[in-house]
Amino acid sequence: MSEFPRLGLGTYRNTDPDACATAVETALEVGYRHVDTAQMYDNEQYVGDGIREADVARDDVFLATKLDTGNLGAADVRETTDASLERLGVDYLDLLYVHWPIDTYDPDETLPALDDLHSEGTIRHVGLSNFTPDLLEDAIETLDAPVFAHQVEMHPLLQQEELHELAVEDDHWLVAYCPVARGEVADIPELVEIGEKHDATPYQVSLAWLLAKENVAAIPKATSKQHIVENYGALDVDLDAEDIARIDEMEREERLVDFPEAPWN
Repeated sequence: MSEFPRLGLGTYRNTDPDACATAVETALEVGYRHVDTAQMYDNEQYVGDGIREADVARDDVFLATKLDTGNLGAADVRETTDASLERLGVDYLDLLYVHWPIDTYDPDETLPALDDLHSEGTIRHVGLSNFTPDLLEDAIETLDAPVFAHQVEMHPLLQQEELHELAVEDDHWLVAYCPVARGEVADIPELVEIGEKHDATPYQVSLAWLLAKENVAAIPKATSKQHIVENYGALDVDLDAEDIARIDEMEREERLVDFPEAPWN
């Protein structure tokens, strides 16, 4: 299985040009080497600005973006990927995701277009996002290229056991967005107590719990240097088996991101 930096910077809703570019630059200088954006976020240009402003070589940055839901026809995949490359100021993408399998998503059109981009080297890896288990398995069967990553909401309040099992079975990465549940982990007693045990914040505990799992990565959004540094500190939090089991056994299940209208609804 290919390696990639398991802790990345999320950029959702970071649409201020200076703030977005500064966050990316700061993260790269702190040590992050994985940056995640999307056509839907309207900030690819600012992400690209931050990458160029950081004292880090482009080839050392794992850069991911996502195709918007109206851009999944075969011709649109090509055209809008080229537009993303131009906005980001790069000549290849490390990872290109299908953001949601809705609207213009057609596995018989969308996925072969991704295969073409992969085979020619425009994208180094193919990714999917917000797929149900059934749609994920169908896509894996349809694609010629391996699925490198599947990005979904995942945190202690939404543990995604079935999708995690599929990731391990297929040997792709499960990339967690909203990995600190938009701050709600700060109010979870189990995470607070585990954090006190390790001199860590509940946010760091949530990230460390995800990173302790096989085939799991996380992309917490952060804009301030304080939060960027705090999240990066999760890499130094070494949870023991008891800590992990305690979080695994939590029975709460809360989805924070509403699914749009989709074929399975």
